[in-house]
Amino acid sequence: MPALPRYEFADGVAVITGAAGGIGAELAAELALRGSHLALVDRRGPALEEVSGSLRQTYPWLTITSYEVDLGDHAEIPKLPERVLADHGRVTLLVNNAGVGLAGRFEQVTMDDVDWLLDINLRAVIATTSAFLPTMASGAQITNLSSLFGLIAPTGNAAYVASKFGVRGFSLCLRRELLPRGIGVTTVHPGGIKTAIATASRRGRGVSEAEWEAGLAAFERFLVIEPAVAARAIARGTERRRARVLIGPEAYAGDILARIAPASHQAVFEWLMRKKAGL
Repeated sequence: MPALPRYEFADGVAVITGAAGGIGAELAAELALRGSHLALVDRRGPALEEVSGSLRQTYPWLTITSYEVDLGDHAEIPKLPERVLADHGRVTLLVNNAGVGLAGRFEQVTMDDVDWLLDINLRAVIATTSAFLPTMASGAQITNLSSLFGLIAPTGNAAYVASKFGVRGFSLCLRRELLPRGIGVTTVHPGGIKTAIATASRRGRGVSEAEWEAGLAAFERFLVIEPAVAARAIARGTERRRARVLIGPEAYAGDILARIAPASHQAVFEWLMRKKAGL
C-alpha cells in the first residue's frame, strides 16, 4: 500500500485530550502555531479554560474551543463528537493524550484503582477513537500517547504498564486497518517528560509514606524533559505520519533493551536509572 502524504496542520481541526496542562497544553500551543483549529478536552475545567483562553488571545483568527469532560465517565465520550462538530464542522486530527498514574506494586493497589487507571489510560483511548472515527475522512490522523512504559516493563508499575502496552498494541493494529481509508495512526512513547503525572498519581493504599516520598523523589530526578520539547517531537511525528515517536534518551535506551533482552531488560534498565539518579 502506498504511504500517506504528510498531515497538514494548517486549517485542520485537532481534538486534544488532557489539554489542561503538561504535554497536552504544550501540544495545543504547538498546533495553534502551525495553524490548526483546536478542540481541547480535559476534566479540569478552570485549568482548561486558562489554556484555551490564552491561545484565543494569541491566535484570534483560529477557532479554539474547550470541553470539560471526565474521560473516565463512560457516558460522556459518545456525546463529545456531536459537540465538537457543532463548533468546528469536522475533525482532521485526534490526539489521545490524557493519562493518569498509579503508585504501587500490583499487590499494593486495589482493583478499583486498576479499573480507574485502565478507564482513562486505555479504555478512553479506544472509546474516543471509536466515537470520532466515523467523523474522520481520508487524510485525517490519529496520534495516541503510550509511554516509555509501553516499550519496557519496569518493576512496580504493573497496572500502568498494562495500560500503555495496550495503547501501543491498539495503535499498531489500527494503523494497518485504517491505511486503506487514508487515515494515519502514530504511537508516541515519551520518556522522562517534566509533567505532574507523578505528583498527581493515585497512591495505592498499600504504599507507605516512605515509599511514596521515595517514589516522588525518584521521578523528580527522572522527569527532566520540558513538555514543549515533547510537543514539537509529537507534531513532527504526526506530520510525517510516523508509526512511532520516541522522545528522550530513556525511550531510545528502553526500546533497544526491550529488543535485545525482552525477558530480562527490567534489571538493566532499573540499574541505568539508578545510575542516572546517582543512587
